[in-house]
Amino acid sequence: MNCYHCGVRLTEENFCTNCGADVGTYKTIMMTANRFYNQALEKAKVRDLSGALICLRQCLKFNKAHVEARNLLGLVYFELGEVVAALSEWVISTNLRNRKNIAEDYIAMVQNNPSRLDTWNQAIKKYNQALLYCQQDSKDLAIIQLKSVVSMNPKYVRAHLLLGLLYLDAEDYTKAMKQLEKVLQIDHGNTQALLYMKEAEKILHPTDEDGVAKVKRKKKEDIVKYTIGNETIIQPAEFHEPHSVTGSAVIYMVMGLVIGVAISFFLILPARIQNAKADMTEQLKEVSEQLNVKSADMESLNQEMDSLKTLNEQLQSEVDKYVGTDGTLQTMDDLLNAVNTYINNPDDVTAVAEALEKLASEVDINGTSDAFQNVYNAMLAKVGPLVAEQYLEDGLQAYKDGNYSDAITNLEKAKIYDVENDNILYNLANAYRKNGDDANAALYFKEVVEKYPGTDRARKSQRALEELGVDTTEG
Repeated sequence: MNCYHCGVRLTEENFCTNCGADVGTYKTIMMTANRFYNQALEKAKVRDLSGALICLRQCLKFNKAHVEARNLLGLVYFELGEVVAALSEWVISTNLRNRKNIAEDYIAMVQNNPSRLDTWNQAIKKYNQALLYCQQDSKDLAIIQLKSVVSMNPKYVRAHLLLGLLYLDAEDYTKAMKQLEKVLQIDHGNTQALLYMKEAEKILHPTDEDGVAKVKRKKKEDIVKYTIGNETIIQPAEFHEPHSVTGSAVIYMVMGLVIGVAISFFLILPARIQNAKADMTEQLKEVSEQLNVKSADMESLNQEMDSLKTLNEQLQSEVDKYVGTDGTLQTMDDLLNAVNTYINNPDDVTAVAEALEKLASEVDINGTSDAFQNVYNAMLAKVGPLVAEQYLEDGLQAYKDGNYSDAITNLEKAKIYDVENDNILYNLANAYRKNGDDANAALYFKEVVEKYPGTDRARKSQRALEELGVDTTEG
């Protein structure tokens, strides 16, 4: 562990022996971060990925520059099927340490297999589409999408969990258990999967209030016990003594059976046959009516299916255009391209800037995930000042040459990379004014006056606003 002030290796003392800085609290923070990292490592070894994820997030709260923790966090995300999150962690890791960092190998592993990367992107798109179907209460369509997702990315834990939950909702507990078991094979400590499985077990194997499985018990026969002398007699409660049967009784019984059969054959049976025919006719009518109804239903279902197909095509078209709920689906390749360009040639700021500008034109950066914004802002901070200076020089030269359109283009780009530069704002306002766009000119003159009051450029901007006839006394 090195001193945060002078960089000299620390001893057991709570102060730096080189510069005298108090490092007691610093040591505690670093050791706490290392303890969380070690716990995460142990959990990852036994595939308790959820537990490892929690420990690694705690570790990075104490030490954001912990490169090993970020690399392990990326591996955990990758094992859970979260490829975008994994790449984000590895990119941040390479920015923290750009030499002898295994994260570069991890990024190369993903980049060198474009077809697999495209499959992962398609899986994320389909997962987002399944979420949309769930919001629209189209659970059957969501199940179809999720089946495709888990076939494309078998380790995508979130997809397995959502599919298991939908099966639970559909009361298909066997299929739900299979999905949850797959989750636990990937992540032994996944609390959501364990919770869903517990609910399924309650339904499949119900228990009484004491937690004992309900079992049907046979009712015991009622018996009567009584004692005669020294002996106990046990007999059923209902005991019927057999009666003796005489020969005449048998004859009467046989005659009664013959007469009964004759009556059934000549009187009862024809009526029953007639009733059976009537019932058959009625049933045929009902079946015929049901067939007519089914035919009408089938025609209606076919029309509805055609409508659903059209709607599905429209939604799929919208999803293909859509960037994604976290803003990282279609732009991940552009972000990685910018990072790769910077890693390979840090001095070629123009190429990096072009990649970042392309990225900014495709997606609203403020609407993306935190990890995506962290990488983007890190790259912007690396090349921003140099790119802003280059665009400013090009803009001022175009302004001197009287090419105000080019001047506006270059100065607008310079403002992206250096928003707090009053020189850029002032010259951009003048370029708009020279180009005949008084509205935008007034907008930037006002910004100079408001942000940099009392400066020479603010006074000049105030005079320009008065010449343009803009009232600056309001607001």
